[in-house]
Amino acid sequence: MSKTLNDKKLAEIVNLTLSHYEDNALSFREGTKDHDVSQNYDNFLAPFEATRKLDILDFGCGPGRDLAYFKSLGHRAVGLDGSFAFCSMAQEKTGCPVLHQSFLALDLQETRFDGIFANASLFHIPRQEFPRVLRQLHSALRPGGILFSSNPRGSGEDFSGERYGHFMEFGVSSTYLEDAGFKVIDHYYRPPGMPCAAQPWLAIVSQKSS
Repeated sequence: MSKTLNDKKLAEIVNLTLSHYEDNALSFREGTKDHDVSQNYDNFLAPFEATRKLDILDFGCGPGRDLAYFKSLGHRAVGLDGSFAFCSMAQEKTGCPVLHQSFLALDLQETRFDGIFANASLFHIPRQEFPRVLRQLHSALRPGGILFSSNPRGSGEDFSGERYGHFMEFGVSSTYLEDAGFKVIDHYYRPPGMPCAAQPWLAIVSQKSS
């Protein structure tokens, strides 16, 4: 979808996608609670000193699986999600503060976080709005802060069922990140141990560089 999205279309994208998650929150929690994302945790945290306690934003925290993991390590974790059901689940599961915010209407304090963990969330942002949202995440990070993202690979954007997504390969993704003031320091494909054609997920570790 390459044409400009007006405010009405953007609202439709947000509302339909969030309605899907609201309606399927319980099944989503059950279906994802045992996913092994330890590779993503390790690569997100690798740039930091092992003993350092971090202020982390779990961007698109869902029911709170990753939020709980970061809290278990002693980090000061904050969740953010556009789904009210997910926010409630995450807060109940972890006791961490959880921000109920649409990805397209963020209200984040500047230089608030050491790291932002965006696991399977940024691809819901329409490409037209992506540069603006990346700049907001950049602003929310402290100098040298880390942004981790993991998204489905591909090209194009549109609804898949009731969820909107846009898909990029590494070259395009890295250009967006660099334009927003990030330096890409690592990337890999998932799941591990598979041929590239069977790895539909692209993970990128980038650092606030300006």
